[in-house]
Amino acid sequence: MEGDIAEMGKFIGAGLATIGLGGAGIGVGHVAGNFLAGALRNPSAAPGQMANLFVGIAFAEALGIFSFLIALLLMFAV
Repeated sequence: MEGDIAEMGKFIGAGLATIGLGGAGIGVGHVAGNFLAGALRNPSAAPGQMANLFVGIAFAEALGIFSFLIALLLMFAV
């Protein structure tokens, strides 16, 4: 009985840790949307800002990957 409760706690914790994946999706959409808004406003400056777009997307995705890693650690290592 006590082992089952601990097992359920691990799965609930892993599920809560994956909330960061939704945040990563929102972050990537926000970065890309703002880039497109700026590119439509000033098309000549868009190629110069492409590197900033990729850096912003990489940072947003890194947070999602970290939350996924924490969820896996909670499920299999604890």
